[in-house]
Amino acid sequence: MKLLFFKALWGMEGTLEDKLSRAAAHGYAGVEMPLPPVGEEALLERHGLQLIVQLFTDGDHVASFRQQMERAAAFRPAAIVSHSARDAMPEEEQDRFFDAALEIERRHGAAVCHETHRGRAMFTPWTTSRLLRKFPELKLAADFSHWMAVCESHLENQQDHLEQAIARSFHIHGRIGHPQGPQVPHPAAPEYARELELFTGWWRDIAAVRRAADSPQLTFTAEFGPPGYLPTLPFTRQPVADLWELNEWMREHARERLQG
Repeated sequence: MKLLFFKALWGMEGTLEDKLSRAAAHGYAGVEMPLPPVGEEALLERHGLQLIVQLFTDGDHVASFRQQMERAAAFRPAAIVSHSARDAMPEEEQDRFFDAALEIERRHGAAVCHETHRGRAMFTPWTTSRLLRKFPELKLAADFSHWMAVCESHLENQQDHLEQAIARSFHIHGRIGHPQGPQVPHPAAPEYARELELFTGWWRDIAAVRRAADSPQLTFTAEFGPPGYLPTLPFTRQPVADLWELNEWMREHARERLQG
């Protein structure tokens, strides 16, 4: 199984050309981003980069998903990561969405990973487990930093739900959360050693499941976010760490710990 690293364009400065050029120069297999602007699709091929497309459903969530999938599938992406449905939806409405989403995914033949994200249907371990039991074809983009923040814990009492999610995860968002928020100031800081080891262990379990299933690849995007997610100093709004360096550190840590 190949472990492929993608560069999140979230928070990067400059033009799309600048961002893609920098990602290619640093050896990434591809980039993860929302749908590229119309007319700039060729930039990816020019830089030899694969694409993981991010979708964000809203309004009529089925229609929104269908419309975005039409364009996303045309890129032949390595994966599609969807922020799907809403946490406040009744279960019946969520079920209608995922039933339709799976049919749209089958029609396009493009792998969709639904992200475990706050504000979305999969915002908790238990809501995600319910959906995974009901829809055995669903695949996840694992971002357990959201669960740690929502549950305000280290997820000690969520092991059964975590195991279900790990078994169905095909893409990893590499960000370290803590019980009070979705992003630590720096994953190398010794005060967050417990969180780093917890997340690394979950990611290693995902890699082990994918190897056992003979999956051809597992994709990983280090996804520490810009100020707002990244803590800042009071009054000056100066970030407490460099965003590029944070994600580079996270990628190298994952490369060391998840290989083979």
